[in-house]
Amino acid sequence: MKILLIRLRLIGDVVFTTPAVRAIRREFPDAHLTYLVEPGAWDVVADNPHLDRVVTIPHGRGWRRAVGDVRLALELRREAFDVVVDFHGGPRASWLTWASGAPRRIGYDVAGRRWMYTDVVDRPRELRARHSVENQWDLLSRLAPALSRPADRADDRVEMAESPAAAVRVSDRLARAGLDPREELVVVHVSAGNPFRRWPADFFVELVSQLGKADPVRRIILTSGPSEAGAARAIGERARQAMPGREGAILTGGEFSLAELRSLVARAALFIGGDSGPLHVAATSDVPIVGLFGPTLPVRSAPWRPSSLITESVEVLDLPCRPCNQRQCAPGDFRCLTSLAPDRVIEAAERALARARAQRGTAGGGPSSRARADGSGVRGLGLPQ
Repeated sequence: MKILLIRLRLIGDVVFTTPAVRAIRREFPDAHLTYLVEPGAWDVVADNPHLDRVVTIPHGRGWRRAVGDVRLALELRREAFDVVVDFHGGPRASWLTWASGAPRRIGYDVAGRRWMYTDVVDRPRELRARHSVENQWDLLSRLAPALSRPADRADDRVEMAESPAAAVRVSDRLARAGLDPREELVVVHVSAGNPFRRWPADFFVELVSQLGKADPVRRIILTSGPSEAGAARAIGERARQAMPGREGAILTGGEFSLAELRSLVARAALFIGGDSGPLHVAATSDVPIVGLFGPTLPVRSAPWRPSSLITESVEVLDLPCRPCNQRQCAPGDFRCLTSLAPDRVIEAAERALARARAQRGTAGGGPSSRARADGSGVRGLGLPQ
């Protein structure tokens, strides 16, 4: 059997399909699985052990995109897929699903496009208090009866394989930065490009400087996407000015590819970030996480992984405008983020780090809360063994 899986656009949503990918492989061990994705999320599935092939489709615009889509559709038709599962449901993904010519085409009941599928799954238009992993898992019920069971956070966690090449590059960068194996590395991802995901820069400065001052063996590394690189540098500089004598505790990591970010967070003691792709990439590792949620709800998009892993979600409750469609801020002041005080995030971060140290002690991971006595913590940066 040849199965094509389609999920375009956002990184986090591609991460959210990986439990379904694993489940399909379990149910159809001999099937040939192909995944169609846009280049921005390629790293998420490039090394997925359950896939046989990953195909990219450029984001593109205008007539070039139309011509490219027709060519791709012809290629997909020649592949003679038996089944196509469209996890996306957007116009482009729906059309490619239909144009593949597969005898079975599974997708959501979207107005104006349901005719493109042979098997349609209901998807209410309202923002339900239900996780995106579960929403995408719904499509599996049309593949096989055994896949009708609910998704389980322990058995069906999100997944992104670590790239050996990326691991080498990250190790080299950390070594050049002079990180000591005994230091506790905290990764803070600065998200500033989208106003609906933009925690105020002043709040990041307070968070980073307070975390850095709280522990002499703690190092903070700021990461960002291309559009936030300048904001990350400015935050790092201001945080250094706020902690004289400890300026070296703040590192501005610059841009990491998704594969490199996955390797970086696997070496860290904690990851802090907003509800965006990097948060969900971090969730594919075992690193403790503090997630910041503004217009979105943790019940819909918190890291999907076993409850045994330390995960803190920080949000402002009782706002009637949450969740929103992130097209227009009704109050106009983005209060879901501007009222999310740094103190709450700092408390969640220290709580997560304390829990991680307690788990290491319970597990007998060594005499040091930072690294083993030989200074060689996991990947050289003192994670639980």
